[in-house]
Order: sequence, then C-alpha cells, then structure tokens
Amino acid sequence: MSKAKKQAASVGGSADEIEASFYEALQTADIDKLMACWADEDEIVCVHPGGPRLVGLGAIRAAFDAIFNNGSIRVQPQAVRKIESLASVVHNVRERIEVLTEDGLVQAFVIATNVYHRTAQGWRMVAHHASPGSQQEAQDGSEIPPVFH
Repeated sequence: MSKAKKQAASVGGSADEIEASFYEALQTADIDKLMACWADEDEIVCVHPGGPRLVGLGAIRAAFDAIFNNGSIRVQPQAVRKIESLASVVHNVRERIEVLTEDGLVQAFVIATNVYHRTAQGWRMVAHHASPGSQQEAQDGSEIPPVFH
C-alpha cells in the first residue's frame, strides 16, 4: 500500500473522520481506503460477527478482501456512543446492514466497537469488534436488564 493512500484517509483525520472513511470504504468495497484506516501495528485486531479473532494487517486485509469478493457492504453506522481521551477513542456503533437475498432486501443489525489510537500517522483504528445483533438493537438497551458473560 502506498504512503499516499495511507495518508489520504487521515488528512486532518480525527477519529470521527477515520471512522467515516472506514464505513465509506465498506460501502464502496475499496480495500486500500479501508486498510488506510488501520494502524500499522502488529497487534491490531478485528472480529467479524461469529468469526475468529484476526490479528495483524495481513489477516485483516485477507478477510475484507474475501468479503469484498461478494461486492460492497451496505452498512450505515447509527447511534454512536463515544468515549474519548487524549490518545484513544472508543466508539460503540449500531450498524444497520442491508443484504440483498433471493427474497429481496433484508435488514440486519450488528453492534460494533471501534477503537482508535493517536499514532505517528494520525488517528488510526486498532480494533473493530462486531457482534451479531437483532431487531431489538434498533433501540438502545439502557432499560433492558443486563446479560452478563
């Protein structure tokens, strides 16, 4: 990946801007733009719903390449909750995903946590952890009794 492509995702890049670039890359199946959002570190991690833990740029790129072989992902981030500090930002996001099936367009929901660190290249994603959701995730669960591990 060229240095110019990596910098393109972070010019003036706040964590919010990197996240917007990440979701835009998903919707356009742009692997270079998507990978430019990630930190260039060995220990970055990605977990797709129901999938294994992927560690490192190579494993994460291979997984997204496989996903993009089926085309772009129609995903819209909603209801972002943020925790911010000087060197890290955590976003908890409800993702509304539209999937075209034999029966037509179907909506699905995923709950994702995106973690960003301030790096020498600017803000970059260091973790994306997504869990399967349900129609109930269309609203926040602050009034639902908690389920503990």
